[in-house]
Amino acid sequence: MRIKIKKQNPDGIVKLESSGELKEIIMNEDFLNPWDESIALCFKGKNSSGIIEITPKEFEILSHEIEKKKHLFGKFKVMKFEK
Repeated sequence: MRIKIKKQNPDGIVKLESSGELKEIIMNEDFLNPWDESIALCFKGKNSSGIIEITPKEFEILSHEIEKKKHLFGKFKVMKFEK
């Protein structure tokens, strides 16, 4: 997995890039506030680690877009995550 980020700071735009393996997917449920639910993609690389949080609606959009375009990638191989 590769992460590319552009961030504005007082000196201008800073570009950050990192890579790592997807280690865990966490479903954050909130029974009292269902609109605050999120899906966390946790990754760890040699010199970096992080979490990308997306809402269920963003996940649906992402899933729908991938489904429409997956024919462009050839065959996907199913990977099992080991702890």
